[in-house]
Amino acid sequence: MAKEGVQFENDFTCQPVCGPARACLQTGKYASETNNHTNHTMLPINEDTIAKILRRNEYKVGYIGKWHLASFGPSDGADDFRIKSVPIERRGGYLDYWLASDVLEFTSHSYDGYMFDSNGSKRFFPEGRFRADAQTDWTLEYLETRKLDKPFFLFLSYIEPHHQNDHRCYEGPIGSKEKFKNFEVPGDLLGTEGDWQQNYPDYLGCCNALDNNLGRIRDKLNVLGISENTVIIFCSDHGSHFKTRNPEYKRSCHDGCVRIPMVIYGPGFKGGKLISEMVSLIDIPPTILSCGNVQKPESMRGNPLQGLVDGSAISHWQDDIYIQISENHTGRAIRTKKWKYSVRAPDLDGYAGFSPIYKEDFLYDLENDPHEKNNLVSSAKFANIRKEMKERLLKRMKSANEPPAEII
Repeated sequence: MAKEGVQFENDFTCQPVCGPARACLQTGKYASETNNHTNHTMLPINEDTIAKILRRNEYKVGYIGKWHLASFGPSDGADDFRIKSVPIERRGGYLDYWLASDVLEFTSHSYDGYMFDSNGSKRFFPEGRFRADAQTDWTLEYLETRKLDKPFFLFLSYIEPHHQNDHRCYEGPIGSKEKFKNFEVPGDLLGTEGDWQQNYPDYLGCCNALDNNLGRIRDKLNVLGISENTVIIFCSDHGSHFKTRNPEYKRSCHDGCVRIPMVIYGPGFKGGKLISEMVSLIDIPPTILSCGNVQKPESMRGNPLQGLVDGSAISHWQDDIYIQISENHTGRAIRTKKWKYSVRAPDLDGYAGFSPIYKEDFLYDLENDPHEKNNLVSSAKFANIRKEMKERLLKRMKSANEPPAEII
């Protein structure tokens, strides 16, 4: 797909946590703007989403997989939709087709469990069928049976390669541990502890399963005769650092959990191009709208990626990426091709949302230290770099409608 379409080699999440990243993907706003800076926080019902916008423009919209934006709204009381069927009003405008769980890893494992259909009924994964394979089976079913009266937008949200929370490990297809046991250790994991030694083969098994299932979807589009009129965007909400940066897998500024893959194929995204500009998840919603010839609303922070492919936006494209961090700590980070600079609130936990004061936490020279092993934040030699990055970061925070803050 990369050889035929467009690969973005510097793509990053704007929030390395499941729910917050998904809020960004649905609205085109930063997670702090929608009050979705932590997991298990309901996407406000009145938020305009890509689904709502596309429906207003005569698209049918569908959602299959993990949602993670339904639970614990301001007036929920004791309701918890993480393991219940998501009510219609909490589905972000996906009213034409729905087959999902709010937190898929809470209602299933790699070879068992269920999602809920639009009527709230459970649909169980077939016995002995790997979860990503079964989810793709249902996706192919949707493509084969959807009504043809309008164009469609389908959001397919796999859980793989996320770890299985209650089992405390990654779960690839049966045989992954043997198939991928001789893996090459990535440079950022080399020489570290964490739990990658036992989990990486299954992680690769999950990734390999996604590759295979993406191929099945592309094959189906070809059979249906719509592949040349359909755009496929392949990306992730975040990555994993395998407990090498904090006590779990994400929620840090490090590339292991913020740098993500993105390949796009379809009209406007062909030719085997490699784009090196800095791009973010926040750019995907306006890109999706542009695919449907729909103007992005002013509330969306990103920009359509079509401008990088055709060259029209290269001269004025941003050269840094803004990242908000939560739950592990309340933090903010900015990344250029050469530098990574991150700050954290010294007196608040990771659920605060904002802080009036942040303290410098990390500075990495990514050209000379691509695996982020040498934190330069305390080195007097880089005082001018820290000053420049601080100014960049404060500017980005202001543009995201954050309250005034000081970095010390």
